[in-house]
Amino acid sequence: MQTLNSLLLVINHPQNPVDALILTKKLAQLAKQQGFESHTISVKDQIPDIAFSKVVFIGQTPTQLDPFKAYSVVTISLEQANQDIQQAFEYALTHAQPIDQLKAETQLNNTQQAQRFVAITACPTGVAHTFMAAEALQQGANKLGYQIDVETQGSVGAKNILTDEAIAAADIVILATDIEVNTDRFVGKRVYRCSTGFALKQTDKAFAEAISEATVLESSKQSKQTAENKSQEKTGVYKHLLTGVSFMLPMVVAGGLLIALSLCFGLNASEETGSLAYILKQIGAAAFTLMVPMLSGYIAYSIADRPGLAPGLIGGLIATQLEAGFLGGIVSGFLAGYIALFLAKRIKLPTSLESLKPILIVPLLGTLSVGLIMYYVVGQPVAHIFEMMKDFLNNMGTTNAVLMGIVLASMMCIDLGGPINKAAYAFTVGLLTTNTYMPMAATMAGGMVPAIGMAIATLLAKNKFNQSERDAGKAAFVLGLCFISEGAIPFAAKDPMRVIPACILGGAVTGALVALFHCELVTPHGGVFVLLIPNAINHAWLYLAAITAGSCITGISYALLKRPEQKLETAPV
Repeated sequence: MQTLNSLLLVINHPQNPVDALILTKKLAQLAKQQGFESHTISVKDQIPDIAFSKVVFIGQTPTQLDPFKAYSVVTISLEQANQDIQQAFEYALTHAQPIDQLKAETQLNNTQQAQRFVAITACPTGVAHTFMAAEALQQGANKLGYQIDVETQGSVGAKNILTDEAIAAADIVILATDIEVNTDRFVGKRVYRCSTGFALKQTDKAFAEAISEATVLESSKQSKQTAENKSQEKTGVYKHLLTGVSFMLPMVVAGGLLIALSLCFGLNASEETGSLAYILKQIGAAAFTLMVPMLSGYIAYSIADRPGLAPGLIGGLIATQLEAGFLGGIVSGFLAGYIALFLAKRIKLPTSLESLKPILIVPLLGTLSVGLIMYYVVGQPVAHIFEMMKDFLNNMGTTNAVLMGIVLASMMCIDLGGPINKAAYAFTVGLLTTNTYMPMAATMAGGMVPAIGMAIATLLAKNKFNQSERDAGKAAFVLGLCFISEGAIPFAAKDPMRVIPACILGGAVTGALVALFHCELVTPHGGVFVLLIPNAINHAWLYLAAITAGSCITGISYALLKRPEQKLETAPV
């Protein structure tokens, strides 16, 4: 039987826990003065085995209400308590209601009030999907009558950065991201997560799901857990890997191009200590040294947030020292991330010491654990496997090289920036750490074929395309030259059964020719414009010929397969 004057005060305000604690103590004192018995806990604490008449949340309504389903509940905001603590206490006594009723009212209010959104878009390379998804969200909001501000976190950094005012005014935050982004500024807001591809291709559904499924973000870690629970574990692992690759890319690009520039002065000049060529080569080598630690560190960051960053970076550096390469970096990154996440969940500290966990306890214990495991358990076996892989790649014959080129280039053409495309790309970027450059050349060349091929098709069969498709073809040509496969998405979305096979056919031919010509590329991005950089690629003209051949095959194939646009016939008057 419940005691009519027994209250449970639950602190729940992640952004401002100190103020919430102070106001809770004032409420407890006020309750005592008025003859009420009260108990104070944090929302993460175990509920005391006492029959409470009411549960009062101070700050925000928790996302998980099931533990409190036996009680009548009410939420007091910090603003409400600050204005008049006595009035807030009386409000709590008179407005408590059962959980089911609160959920129904909250869902109805969320549906009716969701009119203003803010969003972040981000993809692993930060080039195409990031900006295409942002544009789709803007257009979708305009069509549905919503307001939205979209921040893009691309390869050149964040653009259209969301202001505090815009975030505060937003009803829902949409995170259309394929990599992990910092969500600290959205704590306390309703947040919905999806991929950039989903936001781009099913924009209306993304808004509908955001309104119905968005949940209040209590911590940035909760955001990651929610996203992973919605998908299979395999998808979560893949996303963590792509996050690491996206942060590693600038190191690969800078290091590769600087080493290529050092060779402009000649191979001997780059070995002369003190010369400009030597200095450029050393700077490039320093960038390459950071590649594996960055990969490892940001895989761990994706899994465990900031507490995982230090163990991941240090584990990656150990992998480099053990000559385990990017495979060791991947292993150390996942080790560091899941160890840090385990420690963060399992270590329980008093509220006053909780802030020590992410900056002292978890990084220290996580780094120690990862370091010992890398040195004594997995480091040497992974290094051995990495060495075997390097030997195979460096000594494979022409037939094996051609097959690898066909497979990698074809994968780039299957889903045009999707998981298969990104898997091939991530693999070849990792191979740059082994000084194996042909796979990267095949991957980039294959990724340029779909968009350029669609552009060629619109020129060869103009009568089969409407004006909007011909305009899309012009844009696709430019995007293809820049190594942005997504330029072919408008065509693939409309006619996938013909576009995709044509793209794969052209990509396979390009990949085979790149391997046959022994083309090698030292930088993972830039499209045909890398041909302007001395020594970025060998056999530049043959490389260009391979891209042209594959693009023409794709363009001719689709021009033949494409059905003419049906024209509406007007009835005679």
